[in-house]
Amino acid sequence: MPTIEPTRRRQAEALLRFIDSSPSPWHAAYTMAEWLEEEGFQNLDERSDWELEANGRYYVLRDDSSLIAFIPGADPLPTAGFRLVGAHTDSPGLRLRSHPVEAADTMLRLGAEIYGSPILATWTDRDLSLAGRVALRHEPPTVCLVDFATPLLRLPNLAIHMNRKVNEEGLRLDKQSELPLLMAVLENEIPTDRRFIDLLASHLDCDPETISGWELNVYDTQRGAFWGPNDEFVASARLDNLASCHAALTALMAEDETPGTRVCALFDHEEVGSESFKGAAGSFLEDTLTRISTTLGMDGIERRRALAASFLVSADMAHAYQPNFPKGYEPSHKTVVNLGPVIKTNANLRYTTEAFSQALFCGWCEEAGVPWQQYVHRNDLPCGSTIGPMTSARLGIRSIDVGSPLWAMHSVRESAGVLDHAYMIEVLGRFFACPQIPANA
Repeated sequence: MPTIEPTRRRQAEALLRFIDSSPSPWHAAYTMAEWLEEEGFQNLDERSDWELEANGRYYVLRDDSSLIAFIPGADPLPTAGFRLVGAHTDSPGLRLRSHPVEAADTMLRLGAEIYGSPILATWTDRDLSLAGRVALRHEPPTVCLVDFATPLLRLPNLAIHMNRKVNEEGLRLDKQSELPLLMAVLENEIPTDRRFIDLLASHLDCDPETISGWELNVYDTQRGAFWGPNDEFVASARLDNLASCHAALTALMAEDETPGTRVCALFDHEEVGSESFKGAAGSFLEDTLTRISTTLGMDGIERRRALAASFLVSADMAHAYQPNFPKGYEPSHKTVVNLGPVIKTNANLRYTTEAFSQALFCGWCEEAGVPWQQYVHRNDLPCGSTIGPMTSARLGIRSIDVGSPLWAMHSVRESAGVLDHAYMIEVLGRFFACPQIPANA
């Protein structure tokens, strides 16, 4: 059993606190922005002029849930390039509908849409709440963060007495009729369509008539925890992919001065394809890198030189081997929790890893004293993807896809290794500090 050093345990504790404070992508960005400002980062407005200096600390938000933090390097940008780490702030789950309230016999239910591809069965019998943002009709309109924090909803399982084959056939939820969340017993004296609006208005201390819309995550209120004989594992919601966001920002702040310009690009909407004005397929990162280079006095050719000298680490969680389900894994690529970052490869370019980028990343692991592993998906199962391919293609930047190994990806409660989180921070810190990205001559 691994021994967890105090520093690495503290990093895992900080990760769990971060996730507990981030029940939605909007809360995640807000939590990260607070953290960045505590560390001396300045918030930049995309609508304003920017003034940047070498080793200054800056961040920019787009629509409250995508965030890019950066530190201009000490060396000229055209030769030193950008050191980019990309990750995402959203996680698969359930989102409340625009008109969610419905009466069902004796109960009041809230209807939810499926966001991304969660393991739906894991959402049953959990203490669920709501968090996200609400828009209010003011002059001008305002947006408020909302987190009910305490258990508000539930999706009770059907008793085995009415579903005798559940242990043989598994729990299969009808996505339309069996996902509405139980909230309350019906009360005849209160109009059904007012119950949720009034509850939301009471929580916000506002006039119900001013509420014009919302984007609300359903989330599990159970807090993150350590487990295992030596507390060598963590269990939490949203490890995919808030663990990568936390590792990236921790590494970003670790060095005071580096040659290259360090960038953490943390996007919303990865779980639904990234096709939005703040997603990785949008212009947010390209706009920000262009403004950085222009503000630092670069022309178009110099910016292209900087991109050619750059490198992207696409950091998203990886599938850890689970010995109870060996048929889910490629036999020669079983990745083990707490044995280091996973390099993800796919011949059909669902991941961006290629031989040269892999050699570079392995070198940074060696310099940091960090082990690494390799993952390839089975041929008979469709392979997921990341922000890596679209970001690398859009910018023309060499890239690699890596991630910490994770059990039960897309479950309401996932598990990972304490050492792996520390390893990821350490190798990303080494990547940010590397003096130059070698060319593949």
